[in-house]
Amino acid sequence: MTLAEQAAANLRHPLTLALLALTFSTGTVDAVSYLGLGHVFTANMTGNVVLLAFGIAGAGHLPVLAPIVSMVTFALGVGAGGVLGRRLGQRHPADFAVALALEGAMLTAAAILVAVATIHPGSAPADVTIALMATAMGIRNATVRRLAVPDLTTTVLTMTLTGLAADSKLAGGTGKGTVRRSMAILSMLVGALCGALMLRTGLVLPLAFAAGLALVACLAYPPAGRAASKSEASGAGSPKVTDDAALRAGA
Repeated sequence: MTLAEQAAANLRHPLTLALLALTFSTGTVDAVSYLGLGHVFTANMTGNVVLLAFGIAGAGHLPVLAPIVSMVTFALGVGAGGVLGRRLGQRHPADFAVALALEGAMLTAAAILVAVATIHPGSAPADVTIALMATAMGIRNATVRRLAVPDLTTTVLTMTLTGLAADSKLAGGTGKGTVRRSMAILSMLVGALCGALMLRTGLVLPLAFAAGLALVACLAYPPAGRAASKSEASGAGSPKVTDDAALRAGA
């Protein structure tokens, strides 16, 4: 079984839990950027393409520069994540930990910036904050893409929702993957809700929270991932909680 297959099959696998936590973080991060920095996403680039088109058309007083800054720095982050992956090769836990450390560091820098600067949409400090956040999300996306765990991209839910509906028993499918997909959607939903609520205190708290989540995952995942790999290799460990098992339990 590949690592991606192990994570997809077991909801308790450390990688699955880490990716769900990062999906939660995505909701918080995009709540900050969209609601606090002027209608721009720093994780969801599809949304930025659409918002940029609206801004160019002069619709809804939407910005033009902010989505450009976000997309360009996101791409730079993806490039950096690609270089990181090639240099670390097959050392998966190290690659993931370094990527999460960089994400946490950039989100921490963003939190410090909004704490010391006057931030309002369209200002230079706001654009720098967007750049830091988007770069962090780009590094993460490059790393998660290499992992290729089904339905757990951490930033995009379109295909996850498509798979949930298309493979559902209501649509004549097997229902396989229902729990994993539902958890991914719920994680981002709750993360965005928490981010929006934390924004009532300002920009610092949700950014610090997202940074802390990345750093906790950075520290917690490598030992847990190595232990899970050893357990898988030896055939030991606790019973897996699979999508099929969860569906049967809920039946």
